[in-house]
Amino acid sequence: MSKWVSKIKGLFSSRTLAGVDKAGNRYFSRTEQIDGMMKEKRIVIFKGEEDPTSLPVEWICWLSGQRKKAPTPEEMIELEAKRERVKMNVAMLKKEEEKRILSGTGLQKSSGKIDAPDLKSFIQQFRDASFEQTEGNESETITDDSDEMDRDPSTIRTTEPTGSGASFTPGTWQPPS
Repeated sequence: MSKWVSKIKGLFSSRTLAGVDKAGNRYFSRTEQIDGMMKEKRIVIFKGEEDPTSLPVEWICWLSGQRKKAPTPEEMIELEAKRERVKMNVAMLKKEEEKRILSGTGLQKSSGKIDAPDLKSFIQQFRDASFEQTEGNESETITDDSDEMDRDPSTIRTTEPTGSGASFTPGTWQPPS
């Protein structure tokens, strides 16, 4: 019983004020002997309702020991101003994006459809690929300009699988490195 009384007494007597946040929450530190070692304990006393999600990130870091020094009022003001600038920049970028969409330079908002990717420019980035159309069919096919018979079979690029299924053993396949 005396152990509890001493803990409660120590909670109120040996704490030092580390700072106060914008919401009025007060932060304290105190040193306490635990298992023969002096350790610093950090606590917060909420103003009003206890809502840990309302604590600023800097104070949470200090409470959890990720920060050695408590945040200063100047630092808190500077960080709050930075957060406000970021919010303003995000709002400005959203407005610019809406203007771009409505002006027609972006995706069409009214139709809800997205333009298909440009397949021609995608295929042209591959070596030895050409883009041809067959006479009766308007579908697009990829053909290799070089004669495949003259090339080494290991250098011919194909999308078809090679090898036979007889040698397959489950769990032994490894991706190429």
